[in-house]
Amino acid sequence: MTDQVTLPIKRLDKTLDMPAYAYPGDAGLDLRAAESAVLKPFERKLVSCGIAIAIPRGYAGFVLPRSGLAAKHGISIVNAPGLIDSDYRGEIKAILVNLDPSTDFEIEHGDRIAQLVIMPVPTVTLEEADELSETQRGAGGFGSSGVSA
Repeated sequence: MTDQVTLPIKRLDKTLDMPAYAYPGDAGLDLRAAESAVLKPFERKLVSCGIAIAIPRGYAGFVLPRSGLAAKHGISIVNAPGLIDSDYRGEIKAILVNLDPSTDFEIEHGDRIAQLVIMPVPTVTLEEADELSETQRGAGGFGSSGVSA
């Protein structure tokens, strides 16, 4: 699929690089910190990304953790994925959390701290039903498929 979406962006911190894909074919645009901070073990902080965007109707933005920060430093996003609705025009921020039990994590202005994915989202019409169609899984929920095959 080669659909292209134009995303108007307002740079609130003009010293930051524009969000960008690290490699061709990447799904996420890197978001940068518009401030410096230190996250102590198990601390969370709302970190400004220095941009505002105008997501087209029919799409939503999802702020996701960066896998390298998660694997190497235990840095994640509290509400992952963070949802940005198409009518939101405020500054994009990431709610970072340091899940490392003993090491502080330093964020410097300009560091890549999260990624932004823009995805199509349909408007859903709810239709009340007395019964739902049968499936093999049925009502099996959390852990219903087990751990091993």
